[in-house]
Amino acid sequence: MKKPFSWALLLLLAGCQLTQSNRDVSSDSQEENTTNSEVSTSGKVSSQSGNTVITRTESIKKLSPTEVDDLWQRIRMQFTLEVPENKTIDYYRTWYIKHPRHLETVAKRAEPFLYLITEKLEKRHLPLELALLPIVESSFDVFAYSFGRAAGLWQFVPGTGKLYGLKQNYWYDGRRDVDAATDAALDYLTNLHNQFDDWDNAIAAYNSGEGRVARAIKYNEKRGKPTDFFSLDLPKETSGYVPKLLALADVIANKEKYGLDIPEIANEPALKLVDPKKQLDLALAAQFAGLSVRELQSYNPGFNRWSTAPNGPYHLLLPIDNVEEFNIALKDHKGDGLKLVRYQVKQGDSLINIAHKNKTTPNVIKKANALHSNLIRVGQYLMIPTSVRDEETYELSVANRLAKIQSQSRGKYRLSYVVRSGDSLWSIAKSQGVSHTALARWNGMSPRDPLKVGKKLVVWKNSSDGAIIRSVFYTVRSGDTLSEIASKFRVQVTDIVKWNDLSRKKYLRPGQRIKLYVDVTKVSV
Repeated sequence: MKKPFSWALLLLLAGCQLTQSNRDVSSDSQEENTTNSEVSTSGKVSSQSGNTVITRTESIKKLSPTEVDDLWQRIRMQFTLEVPENKTIDYYRTWYIKHPRHLETVAKRAEPFLYLITEKLEKRHLPLELALLPIVESSFDVFAYSFGRAAGLWQFVPGTGKLYGLKQNYWYDGRRDVDAATDAALDYLTNLHNQFDDWDNAIAAYNSGEGRVARAIKYNEKRGKPTDFFSLDLPKETSGYVPKLLALADVIANKEKYGLDIPEIANEPALKLVDPKKQLDLALAAQFAGLSVRELQSYNPGFNRWSTAPNGPYHLLLPIDNVEEFNIALKDHKGDGLKLVRYQVKQGDSLINIAHKNKTTPNVIKKANALHSNLIRVGQYLMIPTSVRDEETYELSVANRLAKIQSQSRGKYRLSYVVRSGDSLWSIAKSQGVSHTALARWNGMSPRDPLKVGKKLVVWKNSSDGAIIRSVFYTVRSGDTLSEIASKFRVQVTDIVKWNDLSRKKYLRPGQRIKLYVDVTKVSV
């Protein structure tokens, strides 16, 4: 009886010691986990007999944000802003959950640029929630343009863009340059946070302006009210702006909880900035990089025309895998950045109309020909920098994007209107019987955009809108009379006489062209 008892006692004691040892190891591991990224559950236990018992060894590594595979995970691991209980936040959270396709679209658009933005935020030690701001601002559309004249991912208006160093000219709009605009946006947000010492209020000021937020804070302070964002009286858009961002952050941080499948983005750089240090035709740049022109333009939406800007910036964002190929080709084609065409000045020419014909500017021609003024003489030869491909090749240029917008059918009849001196968008819209906001939308504009004389606008109308008058030319046939032509086109004989400075006594000649103003809703022309 004693022998079995002694063995049982020995096993019991060993078991107690093993349990205690494992508990001690577990406690050490928990404490270590607060300071180290690796948790160790290994331990050595000595038995009463003096023999060492090796327990199971397990190492669980806690990954840092830079080590995870998915960039969204890297971002959400570093979220710091509080998401309070709030009805507006609840509303937007529900909206995002019910519209998963929106997040899928956004993720696809963000893929080339999100790593670049994330790195810039981390280097500045800014909240990673700000990486989501382009979703709220522009749905990550690099060509987004608002009715308030805001452009690009970060939706800078012209004045604020210039204030933060973003050039805007014929060749280049820095508000759409993802690298430059991101730096400007983070500078602006940093300044706003320094002013308000509160991220919610800083983000609100990014939307509505620091003056408006400052006045709302001052108003509450005078009345002894709280000055946090949710206590401020702000415009409706701004009151929803911060909740929209916080709801989005919550949805991305808890996507599994909400049953969302947001497409992963590789946690590695996708693009690299290169600087050719000279003006470069975008078709040549695309060829050097092994890309289509459209691909190159999609990564570099800041360039308005067929080339980088004559006076800079020259930098380009390229896929990392294509950078070496680009650099080699650029070196091999040194001096081949632009195509030069020899042009002889004709009677009536000016630098302005020569530049217009060749899709460039007078300053570029002056620079290429070492001219110190706009004076040119008949017979003089000029070297004109021009594109190596036809205009349609540069699919995402300002002109081609506008043409695409204007060609989208918005009614039964498409009319053209050429802007004259003294015109405004409102006066044109009124004369055409349409709203000025619709007219702006049809032409890819903001209602606040200035109009240039000579600019062609598209006007869409339906037959129900009333008469739609177009000028047409009719070629007189043998046997035609004024009364027959008037009847055919539903106009008055007296009007035909007036429009063409005719005498009713004169005969019409076959082949003669006469001008008519016809209501196209009643007559097929």
